[in-house]
Amino acid sequence: MKRILDNDFAAMLVRVFLGFVFIVAAVDKAANPNAFAVSIGYYKLIGPDASLVIATVLPWVELLCGIFLVFGYMPRGSSLLVLLMLAVFTAGVISGILRNLDISCGCFSPDPAVGKIGWMKVFENSGLILLSVFSLFSRSERTTVSVLSHSSPEASDNAKKATLS
Repeated sequence: MKRILDNDFAAMLVRVFLGFVFIVAAVDKAANPNAFAVSIGYYKLIGPDASLVIATVLPWVELLCGIFLVFGYMPRGSSLLVLLMLAVFTAGVISGILRNLDISCGCFSPDPAVGKIGWMKVFENSGLILLSVFSLFSRSERTTVSVLSHSSPEASDNAKKATLS
């Protein structure tokens, strides 16, 4: 397990995948927060005012976390936020399933006809949770750009020092 956590390429792939998932999930919701607030309201867990606040803020948090993960900027903090969001999303989906709600998850689109909640959504989210845990505990210190350019963290640090002097 230690070798996998130390693997720069695996860490980069996981971060980029998670990042793209969260970027794609954020775009439609950020473009139409009112429709997303309605999707949140269908869960019947919070009131309309709280739904609107969450629908206005959450897509931008998702988008920033996604961008940060893709570029390897603050990967542990971004992974932690992604993990927390996924845990809350999954708990909401399970709550809706147990209450027999026939609603859209609201994950990738505020359209109520897209992506009904079900145990498959819980399974998908569980996979994303595992990837975010991997990303959180990965020992890779290299950014996505440094992995792609095959430069070592030390070479990057030396280049920064040379630029500063």
